[in-house]
Amino acid sequence: MGSCGEDWELQFPALTPRYRVLAPDAQGHGHSPKLPGPYSISQMAADVAALLDDLQIPRVHVIGLSMGGCIAQQLALSHPNRVRSLVLVNTFAKIRPAGLGGLRRFFQRMWAVQFGGIRDVGMPLLDGLFPKPEQAELRRLGLERFLANNTSKEVYRAVLRATVGFDSRRHLHRITAPTLVVAGDRDLTVPLACKQELHRLIPHSQLVLIPDSGHATPIDQVERFNEVLLDFLRA
Repeated sequence: MGSCGEDWELQFPALTPRYRVLAPDAQGHGHSPKLPGPYSISQMAADVAALLDDLQIPRVHVIGLSMGGCIAQQLALSHPNRVRSLVLVNTFAKIRPAGLGGLRRFFQRMWAVQFGGIRDVGMPLLDGLFPKPEQAELRRLGLERFLANNTSKEVYRAVLRATVGFDSRRHLHRITAPTLVVAGDRDLTVPLACKQELHRLIPHSQLVLIPDSGHATPIDQVERFNEVLLDFLRA
């Protein structure tokens, strides 16, 4: 949410020698239309299926981070024949705040979405993604990319509403694709309990905990994440 396909660029060098890589922008993000809403995760998953139809690609490995992980789950549920495998990174079946700190950050984001500007939304978000002093450059670049995404506050609010309303818990037992759940051990956005719930509810799934990683695991632990990802895809 608030990201775009280009934010996966640290994975492209690892993946492109072996795989054809698609990094689409969800509705309201990047180069995709910025419609006023309402938005839904099911519609975003349908967009991905339509893209695969247009490109005449029958089946894919699906990787999703946070909101993208919700879209990935929905794609596996609505179009199971299109999904070869599923990688769910720091995501959830139903979002819940991570303790009192998570609850405070959630209301801070809701206040910014309601009363502030889009920069007011992005700055605390990036502070949570990259909280270490030595990650100042990541925070700066992240905010720059967030603002360049050109998602208006109204669109962001509609996307946030769709994401908060997502709940796949009653359906996850139907997922048959091999599934890897990746969890950053210092994620301040999605609590570990949500990822453990995914692992518990998706049959035969695997759970990998990435040490010293927050919500943006593909960025803050690039080498370890790419290693885990490629090992899973090869298997």
